[in-house]
Amino acid sequence: MANITILGSGGFGLSLAVMADRFGHKVTVWSKFQSEIDDIRSKGEHVQKLPGVAISENIILTSDISCITGCDILIFGIPSSFMRDVAVLAKPFVTKEMIIVNTGKGLEEGSLKLLSTVLHEELNNDNIVVLSGPSHAEEVGRGIPTTVVAASDNMKAAQFVQDALNNKVMRVYLSNDVIGCEIGGALKNIIALCAGICDGLGYGDNTKAALMTRGIHEIARLGTAMGGNVQTFNGLTGIGDLIVTCTSMHSRNRRAGILIGEGFTPEEAVKKVGTVEGYYCCKTAFELSRKMNVEMPITEQLYNILFCGGNVKNALEKLMSRPKKYENEQLEM
Repeated sequence: MANITILGSGGFGLSLAVMADRFGHKVTVWSKFQSEIDDIRSKGEHVQKLPGVAISENIILTSDISCITGCDILIFGIPSSFMRDVAVLAKPFVTKEMIIVNTGKGLEEGSLKLLSTVLHEELNNDNIVVLSGPSHAEEVGRGIPTTVVAASDNMKAAQFVQDALNNKVMRVYLSNDVIGCEIGGALKNIIALCAGICDGLGYGDNTKAALMTRGIHEIARLGTAMGGNVQTFNGLTGIGDLIVTCTSMHSRNRRAGILIGEGFTPEEAVKKVGTVEGYYCCKTAFELSRKMNVEMPITEQLYNILFCGGNVKNALEKLMSRPKKYENEQLEM
């Protein structure tokens, strides 16, 4: 059994901790905030982020980041905006032998870099693994069957993660397409925000199906331009993660989108829901699409809504009135 340390006591980090503990691993969870640790321990659960899921006494909870020392697998369950800062804090305790796992789904603002790239830069470790796929924390923590992908340039590291986390309720597949897996996991949050907006406006299943289909198309367009494998976007970290995030009320991105569709400002929606990765990722993805000269019309319209005061109904009208095209761009004359 593995010695696993998880940085971040949010919903997904805690859900992985509960699952790993259930299957016999030694698990430590770090939070920057001692008050959060005390609250979880006193109540036996994280009431705000993972209500109803018991946190075993076997799981060590701490605000001392030196807890990293000696672990086999170090999991970063950190929002994209804090990833580099936490990596800097962790660096003194990280060894080259440790397996580093990123579960965050986003891009670094400003640099436009993948989160795995941020970890590699700060930790100087070649055992970076991305764990991604359709995996709501609320369901992982309750032992509901889930499938994810462990992607890495170092397949031995990915296989180590697969061996440690594959069990009766979580099936872990392998991939060597880090770019594709990360881009799919990050950008699906943008489309989920849009799906929520459509729900908030009262639009139907036809609209959402079209949005999701064309959404994965533009995600794949950017991902392949960056070097990802087009087949990755047909899998768990592409269409799989997109489906679960666009259709479930577990999704904070969808919930925030619903509020925007109902008339709340983007800022009000984010404040009500909490961490909404799609809000931050939209700006970064829009800038990245311009840099890569990749057309991303859905992302562009959401960017206008979130950051330029754009009207939600006008955005859909603009998408529907775009120039007529072949569905398969390879057929275009």
